[in-house]
This record gives sequence, structure tokens and C-alpha cells, in this order.
Amino acid sequence: MTCERLSRVRGVTKVAVWVLVLLALTCASVRAAGPGPAPPPGRAQAPEPPPGAATAAGPGPVPAVGAAWPVGAHPRVVRGWEPPATEYGAGHRGVDLAAPPGSTVRAVAPGRVSFAGRVAGRGVISVELSRTGDPPLRTTYEPVRATVRKGTEVTTGEPLGTVEPTARFHCPTACVHWGLLREDTYLNPLALLPPWLLGRAPSRLLPMTGAD
Repeated sequence: MTCERLSRVRGVTKVAVWVLVLLALTCASVRAAGPGPAPPPGRAQAPEPPPGAATAAGPGPVPAVGAAWPVGAHPRVVRGWEPPATEYGAGHRGVDLAAPPGSTVRAVAPGRVSFAGRVAGRGVISVELSRTGDPPLRTTYEPVRATVRKGTEVTTGEPLGTVEPTARFHCPTACVHWGLLREDTYLNPLALLPPWLLGRAPSRLLPMTGAD
């Protein structure tokens, strides 16, 4: 074999060696980026929640922490809770309670006043309810002339203000609009009240009498 041919063979061999090295490095990288660690033995992966199921981030149930109506002993409900089908759909995000101007508006449950001021020309009061989770439930009342300030701690039945004379902004008759939210989600405020306060007394067993 001549020197020229021997030089060509050596060149081809070097190229082949470098190709093999690159292939080996590529295979090693693929193995290193495998499918990831498997779950620990004996621990099954959590199943996906079914559509519509409540999640930890959802509003959750409303606890019946209320022990007083916002106005009166048992006011007439002018318009009830009508949840909209969609976030921005038509509906009624609260409850309207009949109340003449000057009526005292009271806290339905203990909490802290988070807002007391005017919105769109109407007096609005918002109270964050104690021990109702994080974020807490928040009740709203309007139109109300506030006698409390932001940050005031209130107890059940404590006066918050009085119904403003412009109470017919929302109802055919004078009323208070009572709302309930958890963060930005509207809920039914009547769910705060126990059955006995709503007039739905819990069922009880009657004593048996003997046959005549």
C-alpha cells in the first residue's frame, strides 16, 4: 500500500471514530432526559375531579353563621336570590328585603367592617364575617347610611346604619339589597341563616298516643 492510500485510510478512520463518539453522547443525553421519576411505591396519583365538582379553590359551602336578619324580625323578601347562568349573565346577585327608610340595618353575624362609603351615589357597607374561611365570606348592605367605620369589629345584631331615603333605587318599594360574596363569587345570603330564623323549623318527633 502506498503512502497516499495509507493516509486516506487513516483519515476515514478518524471520521468514523468521531461519528461514533457523537452517537454515544446523543444516546446518553436521551437516557438522562427520560420520562421522570415514578411516584413513590404505594402512593397512587390523585384522579381528576369530575366536571362541576367543588375544588379547594372554589367558593365552598356557606356556613349558617348568621343569627339575625339585616332588618326587622322577619322582613318580607321582595326579590330572592336568582344566580345568573354565566358570570356576566342576567340574574339577581343578592336578596331584597322590604324596609322603610330610617330602618336600622344590623350585622347578621360577627365580623369586621371592610367598607363603609358611597358607591354610585348610594351608601354601601361590607362586613367580613369571622371564622368563615380564607378568603372570608363578605356581606354587603345597600343603600345604607353608615354609623360604623372601616375596621370596626361588630357583633351579631349590632347596628351598622339606617336605610337611606333613596331606597327605591332597586325595588318597587323601599328595600335593602343584601348580598354575600366569597372573594368575587356571589352566593345566596339566605344560606347564612339557620332554618329556625328563616321560619322553617326543624322537624321533630311527636309523642305517640294510644288508640281509643
